[in-house]
Amino acid sequence: MNQPTPADFAGRAEILKALAHPTRLFLVDVLSRGELCVCELTARVGSDISTVSKHLSLLKTAGILQDRKEGLKVFYRLKCTCVLGFFKCVEGVVLNNAGARS
Repeated sequence: MNQPTPADFAGRAEILKALAHPTRLFLVDVLSRGELCVCELTARVGSDISTVSKHLSLLKTAGILQDRKEGLKVFYRLKCTCVLGFFKCVEGVVLNNAGARS
């Protein structure tokens, strides 16, 4: 196997940057249970449609989500479900850190 290049690490950093916001983490978590339209996601986030659309666009550009159009509605779903394994890893670190502090 080849050694990762600086470009490989830059690509990884872009994906992590896309996830590095509480609202985007929430959106991925919600979409882990199935496809939803932007209007439903906006209601769950409790923010305006413009802000939610920007978050969704960043996640789509990073390759984490994919969308489809049905009439005037846009639906999003997870494209890369392996990100959920990463979430479990992060949660493990959080729990480990909490245990170390107590």
